[in-house]
Amino acid sequence: MDVEATKTILLALRGPITAADVPQLCDQLAARLRDSDATDAVCDVGALGRPTAVTVNALARLQLVARRRGCRIRLSGAGPELLLLLELVGLTDVVGAGGPVGGPVQAGGPAETGPDPPLVRRA
Repeated sequence: MDVEATKTILLALRGPITAADVPQLCDQLAARLRDSDATDAVCDVGALGRPTAVTVNALARLQLVARRRGCRIRLSGAGPELLLLLELVGLTDVVGAGGPVGGPVQAGGPAETGPDPPLVRRA
């Protein structure tokens, strides 16, 4: 049985992240990936605090850095606010958000189809 071993590095993010922090975080990830044979980077976001647009930007840029080096980012410890924010901006699949170590997000299943709900009008 020929099974390729997955090598993983851990990147722990502490918050809050500012826009000025993003280039440094990307440089740190790039250096760690250069110095390893990692194919996955688990990004522990449990200590980020309340997520912001800057948080989402940082995670998207980290994923770009990882992909350029043949790696992927998976999130660990993502809270419901961060998962919702990533879903709202359409980046859930891009940054590997979800489950304990970045599995798919289970946010209510597929959208239901059917008639539109009635409009509520205020008098």
